[in-house]
Amino acid sequence: MRGILLAGGSGTRLHPITAVSSKQLLPVYDKPMVYYPLSVLMLAEIREILIISNPEHIENYRDLLGDGSRLGLRLSYAVQDQPRGLADALRIGRDFIGDEQFALILGDNIFYGNALTETLRRERARLDGCTLFGYRVADPERYGVATIDDAGRVTSLEEKPPAPRSNLAVTGMYFYDNEAADLATRLKPSPRGELEITDLNRIFVERNKARLVDLGRGCAWFDTGTHESLMDAALFVQVLAKRQGIRLACIEEVAFRMGFIDEDQLASLGKEFVATSASGYGHYLMDLAGT
Repeated sequence: MRGILLAGGSGTRLHPITAVSSKQLLPVYDKPMVYYPLSVLMLAEIREILIISNPEHIENYRDLLGDGSRLGLRLSYAVQDQPRGLADALRIGRDFIGDEQFALILGDNIFYGNALTETLRRERARLDGCTLFGYRVADPERYGVATIDDAGRVTSLEEKPPAPRSNLAVTGMYFYDNEAADLATRLKPSPRGELEITDLNRIFVERNKARLVDLGRGCAWFDTGTHESLMDAALFVQVLAKRQGIRLACIEEVAFRMGFIDEDQLASLGKEFVATSASGYGHYLMDLAGT
């Protein structure tokens, strides 16, 4: 399975802080926002990842993450010259996807949960069509909303409905069979000229091949597209760090725990941080490596 991380868009809801910066490069407590969805793909044992951003910021991501080899990854980059909807990422990434199944994750989504790794691995193994990940919210009218049957099959999808049929919001993470990449290229643009991910997912619903996994109470999900949600996410990450010593989305730690790099490589990364930064991040990595 390959992964696509969509870090484009104009971030207008976060102006003026996104006037000169990509939204997904903004800090969420102690790390760039993009670290959080990247770490989720890594937890799903995905090591080949395409990062998509707009022309003025794509080199910033390349400077931050490089080719991924330091983390045992293979990172590629592609440009979305203007926002054309989430499903446009599949059109851009068609050659990268090749004949593989793939995951799409939005660069402003943050996930956390003790069982998250197990859930991702299980759903990757059982993928047949399309798998969505849902989270129950108090304000479903702000999101894409799904209804499901007792087996978890999606029975309906609505985009920001004024009278939602459920409170089960569809998060910004999707697993697809390879066919979805070709289906996305045949979607009709919306009146706004965008390729809507909900339209793609409805094709799988109509074929009875769309499942939704309710992430449940043991998981936290943040869509950091507003000032308030960005602050909520930062405070959540801070609490984990201060009370439990958990550095959520430390991509070097994730790479180590997933077996992508070994102790010596982790220690080397830690020493590089110590030599160039006084943040304590490098010492954390060196402690993990036992040095």
